[in-house]
Amino acid sequence: MDIDQSYSWKQLVASAEKPIWVTSSEELKEHCDRWQKLPLIAIDTEFIRVETFYPIPGLIQVADEQACYLIDPLEIKDFSALTELFKNTSVLKVMHASTEDLELFNKSLGAVPEPLFDTQLGAALINWGFSMGLQRMLEQQLEVQMEKHETTSDWLQRPLTESQERYAALDVAYLPAIYAIQKAELDRQDKLQWSEQENQSLLTESVVDDEEGLSYYQRFTQMWRVPEHKLAALRDLTAWREQQARKRDVPRNRILRNQALLQIIDRWPRSIGELAQLDEVKKRVLRLDGETILAFLKNANESAADNPAEPIPRPLHFFWNTHLKRLKGIARRKAEEYEVAPEIMLRRKELEQLVRSGMDDGEYILPAKMSPWRQELIGHLLLDQLEEIDKIRKKGA
Repeated sequence: MDIDQSYSWKQLVASAEKPIWVTSSEELKEHCDRWQKLPLIAIDTEFIRVETFYPIPGLIQVADEQACYLIDPLEIKDFSALTELFKNTSVLKVMHASTEDLELFNKSLGAVPEPLFDTQLGAALINWGFSMGLQRMLEQQLEVQMEKHETTSDWLQRPLTESQERYAALDVAYLPAIYAIQKAELDRQDKLQWSEQENQSLLTESVVDDEEGLSYYQRFTQMWRVPEHKLAALRDLTAWREQQARKRDVPRNRILRNQALLQIIDRWPRSIGELAQLDEVKKRVLRLDGETILAFLKNANESAADNPAEPIPRPLHFFWNTHLKRLKGIARRKAEEYEVAPEIMLRRKELEQLVRSGMDDGEYILPAKMSPWRQELIGHLLLDQLEEIDKIRKKGA
């Protein structure tokens, strides 16, 4: 099936005026059975995530070669047909800025759409822009204006307004056309394999590998100098908060705000009275979890002795300031040479991880999450530069 000819964005936009509702498991299976035979479908979601830890699905949108569909997760109980479609690797799933959608699918369906083509990633690889919004993409490529006035809608209300329905449907109506344009350009620039690698990385990283929150404390980089017992308490408190947020299905800050965590570790209260004096600790938190919080502090020494916390990496020495710019420059020049967004060539986390890997022994290792095409293009250049930097370090030692 020729995507350019069969997936007419003008036909799909017309369909968005009256999208097809899918409100039963039987209807969903009927549509999925047909979608199983197509080369691609476009997918998006609408959800609410204000008072909960997990997103609450309000709508799943699909576009095929004929129409736009609104799948109602408030009515449908059996999503096995959609899960099977997600697992069918012969049907490409086109999405835009899919990170939160993948999280929703992982939680609600236990599956993610494979294979994936994310048009925001595609835009970065052909140098349209990094983290490019769909609205700007449509203006530049199809010369159409897309209104975004329903961004903060209540997607759990029923019935949805005609404006909401149209807005949701339009989020998928244009995606097949954008995909066709991007695929042609990726093919012309010999970057299809790059796209496959980046999209697979997106799917891999969508699976949460630390649901217990045991490494969450590492995000508090400003706490790298605290003593071992305080580090253990920080680790245990953040892990407890993560587990409670998931169990109660509320945002993390409803359990304990980040600033409250830092203040607790800094001031180290020993009683409910002292805990109550901390201005970052709300009365509700004090009432529900005050004794639990104090117990973590009381047991901190034992926790540190029985299960020492991995140190939080200290900030890089100011020596690296200039040299990090040189390493970034290598990536930027390669990005310009190959016409990709500089931000996708080398991520900040990857650069820091690379530098830290060999700071002690000079044996630098490229990060495992650095996709093969990027390792091939800039990996050896970064390692060569680091070897030169090490020579400077040794001279100055």
